[in-house]
Amino acid sequence: MNTFTVSPSPHIHSGDSVKKNMYGVIIALLPTLAISIYNFGLGALVVTATAIAACLLFEHLIQKFLLKQETTIWDGSAIITGMLLAFNIPSNLPIWIIVIGALVAIGIGKMSFGGLGNNPFNPALVGRVFLLISFPVQMTSWPTIKNTFLSYTDVQTGATPLSVMKEALANGELPTDVLGQIPSYRDMFLGLQGGSAGEMAGIAILIGLAFMLFRKIITWHIPVAVLGSVFAFAGILHWIDPMMYAPPMFHILSGGLFLGAVFMATDYASSPMSNKGGIIFGIGIGVITVAIRVFGAYPEGISFAILIMNAFVPLIDKYIKPKRFGEVAKKK
Repeated sequence: MNTFTVSPSPHIHSGDSVKKNMYGVIIALLPTLAISIYNFGLGALVVTATAIAACLLFEHLIQKFLLKQETTIWDGSAIITGMLLAFNIPSNLPIWIIVIGALVAIGIGKMSFGGLGNNPFNPALVGRVFLLISFPVQMTSWPTIKNTFLSYTDVQTGATPLSVMKEALANGELPTDVLGQIPSYRDMFLGLQGGSAGEMAGIAILIGLAFMLFRKIITWHIPVAVLGSVFAFAGILHWIDPMMYAPPMFHILSGGLFLGAVFMATDYASSPMSNKGGIIFGIGIGVITVAIRVFGAYPEGISFAILIMNAFVPLIDKYIKPKRFGEVAKKK
């Protein structure tokens, strides 16, 4: 007689696993890493290697000595946290600050909630925002591209396009005047702009997005909702007053919008379960990002926007969720 084992959902039948998907995300991040190394040289390597090593170490120590459980550092999640943290900070950031950021990302952002799958907020963004608040000078001193490959701490720094725009508008200049002082849209798309590794090249991140969509690691709903809502909201503001507000393409191509929309907003644990919920989640991120960029004190807003919307995920999942298996729709 055949015996059938019945267990609660979810039922995995596609051959996917957490480890397989995590390493798929790592592969998708490699084009962005390659361009950051090309632009920043040794600095990008040092920052990325330090962040990954620190995240792996802290997750191992916390699991082994505090939680008293088997370590799972090779499932790929800690490596992704380290890479995303590195992509959100300057490539000349002192190593000791990177280590602090990794400790906060893993210790507070992830393991304090129970580890992988239980964290309500994106761990890398928790670490990044902590560093931004704690070390604002170091976190806003961005190396310029095309420095000597062997340079690290002794490099020339410059402002990002978002910072230039923010400061110029505060001084009463017009967006049309500022656009001539920053890289062209083409250069920004190709990564020829100042900032972190995650702000470098939209084209590299889109290559990673295409890979993840092909592998069905993520769906298109959240990235498209984030980018679309940013374009729409910024476009409305620009249409209302083009002399006061920057064009929508500027907001799309500048800052860490691509990285946030593709790699951080789509985090499994901190994003909605349903596609419809993901669209609402993405729209919220886009609107908040533009609001912070335009009306807030910080030139960039994607990190804060994702963390804010992370807090709304349980509410979104409560009211927008797929039907349970076997549930019959109620008659109107």
